[in-house]
Amino acid sequence: MLAKNITDQSTITSNDRLRKEIEEIICLSDQEFAFVLEHFQKRHLKKHQIVLHEGDLAQHEYFVLDGLMRVTKLDSNGKEHIVQFGMENQWITDSEAYHKQSAASLTIDCLENTTAFSLTLAQREKMCQALPKMETFFLKKTTLNLLALQKRILCFLSSNANDRYHHILLVYPGLAQRVPKAMIASYLGVSRETLSRLSKTNA
Repeated sequence: MLAKNITDQSTITSNDRLRKEIEEIICLSDQEFAFVLEHFQKRHLKKHQIVLHEGDLAQHEYFVLDGLMRVTKLDSNGKEHIVQFGMENQWITDSEAYHKQSAASLTIDCLENTTAFSLTLAQREKMCQALPKMETFFLKKTTLNLLALQKRILCFLSSNANDRYHHILLVYPGLAQRVPKAMIASYLGVSRETLSRLSKTNA
C-alpha cells in the first residue's frame, strides 16, 4: 500500500508540473486538463538513450520532468556541436522536423535518466482542434522560444565569452554541475581552456 501511495503521489506531482507550465499562459478547468493530459505520454528514458537520430522522422516533442537531454548537430567534419539542452520544465525537439514531419537534421539524446511527457504532432493538433485555448498556449510558447533563440544569437554575435558563459548559467541553472566541461564549451563555442579560465574567473 505504501508503494502505491508513493507512485500515486509521483504521478500527481508530474501532472501538476505540466498543468503549472500550461497555466502560466492559459487557465484550464480540471476537466479540460484531464482532456489535455490524455494526449501526452509519460516516458522513462535511460541515460545515453537516443530519442531522435538525424535523418529519422521527428515524431515527438518532450516536456522534461526530471533529467537532462540535449540536441546536437554534426558538421561536415564530423565535429559535434551542442545546439540546446533540455532541463526540468523545458521543452525539447527538432522543431523544423517535428512541425514539417520531415527528416530530422538534429540528434536528441539523454545525458541522465530522464522522465518526460511526449506529444506527437497528430495528438497536439487533435487536442488544439478540440480545445482552441491550447493552440493559444503553443503559439505563445513558440513566440517565447523564438525570443530566447534571438537573444542567444545576439549574445553570441555581440558578447564576449564571459557574457556567453553567464547567459548559459542563467538559461540552464546548475548545468555546470551536471555535465562535463567539454559540453559547456561546445555549447558556448569556446575551447576547454577558455571555459576553464571563465569558470575560475566567475568562481
